[in-house]
Amino acid sequence: MPPKPKCTRQEVASAALGIIKEKGLEGLTARELGRRLGTSASPVFTIFPNMDEVKMAARGLAIEEFKEYISDYREYTPAFKRIGMMIVSYGIHQPELFRLLFMQSHEAGIDIHNILHDLGDTADICIGLLMEDYGLEKQEASLLFEQMWINAFGIGVMCANRVCDFTEEEIGRRLSITFAGLCMFIKSGRTDEIYGNAEKRTDGIFRGRKVGELPYLKAGE
Repeated sequence: MPPKPKCTRQEVASAALGIIKEKGLEGLTARELGRRLGTSASPVFTIFPNMDEVKMAARGLAIEEFKEYISDYREYTPAFKRIGMMIVSYGIHQPELFRLLFMQSHEAGIDIHNILHDLGDTADICIGLLMEDYGLEKQEASLLFEQMWINAFGIGVMCANRVCDFTEEEIGRRLSITFAGLCMFIKSGRTDEIYGNAEKRTDGIFRGRKVGELPYLKAGE
């Protein structure tokens, strides 16, 4: 019979998350995890098959912490903007957890829907807020949310990696400008006029190629 684990799955995941917070993902090793748990590394592998699984368990706890971090959005108007602000704030104040949640590479490319699905009901909450507060259809709200998520993610990455420092006022202004422009464009009903990469025509002028295969979009005339 395999040896009885000396610690629980929750204890291992919690210890791993603590190491990531303090030392980053690079600091999460079997030896360090065993030291944190007051044992050797061996008991860990009676619960988890490998360190990748340990990291995923820690990520699950981090997702719950992130959802708690943004949970006060209902106290603010507009609520959706508050969520965007807190995403960036997470990159500033919890850079290692931001990297764990949002900056992990994948062997095979995945689309944004898979990434957002990993965050539980966060996407559904945001899409619901956009439909409720701005009178958007679900497809419109989904498109707006995805584009704003990419924008907030980009600012968060810059902050988490200390590429650039933004004040709270700057973050709010930049998110608001992007949101206002996207919202007006989506409400205009002209999303079918989006073009892809520009190419040079015989007259020497660069014109965009219509790309009907883009999500939510149809090729315009």
